[in-house]
Amino acid sequence: MRIGELAGVVGVTTRAVRHYHHLGLLPEPERRANGYREYGLRHAVVLARIRRLTELGLGLAEVRDVLADEAGKDLVEVLTELDEDLARQEDALRERRARLRALLDAEGGMPAEGPVSPGLAALFAQAAHLSDSPMAAKDREIIAFLETAVPDGERERLVSSVGEALGSPEAVARAGEAYALLDALAGAGPDDPRVTEAARALADCIPPGLFPEGGEADQDDSFLRAFYDDLAPAQAEAVRRALRILTEERR
Repeated sequence: MRIGELAGVVGVTTRAVRHYHHLGLLPEPERRANGYREYGLRHAVVLARIRRLTELGLGLAEVRDVLADEAGKDLVEVLTELDEDLARQEDALRERRARLRALLDAEGGMPAEGPVSPGLAALFAQAAHLSDSPMAAKDREIIAFLETAVPDGERERLVSSVGEALGSPEAVARAGEAYALLDALAGAGPDDPRVTEAARALADCIPPGLFPEGGEADQDDSFLRAFYDDLAPAQAEAVRRALRILTEERR
């Protein structure tokens, strides 16, 4: 058989046959006097086995290990590991679908910030009217970002802290007042006298659990610097002062 005939019999492409030759998975026959390689039944058997193993989900490195053991003693072990891996993938897919369904069924619908946890989506829905504030909208984007960026173990604490800040009508009202003061600073400089009032109002809205107990907000943190750069000078100064207030009050 020529390479095209071999590929056709097994149901693969000639390119795949040449790739298996290159990787050493399929022995390459010597060229005959006419310059063509002649493939025999053994080549077809090995090529068919490669196809079956790859269709089961084995990577080519795993296929090489299986083919290296002519007695097939390692095949059961490899296929068992593959079955276990597929089971883990099935569990992960079920978990992802459950999270997706919870997002789709969440009260208030999908928030503008995109997919967040059901708990955070519910909190955003409670304070939906605050989204008219540019500063509140920016804050929601940052919170959604943080929920994605923080380690898994920190997400629950983050959502819990946001719940303290937005979990009651009184807390939402305080947040609304702070956002209004910050919005009013959009065109002001850092020395604007209103910065002090805005900083105090913002500090009163930030729950203690938002930062680790005993820790301080790092004013030189790269994320904070990027956050400040996205604000007007007076707004950035108000946030800096609010974080300093929180640090001093926890000493």
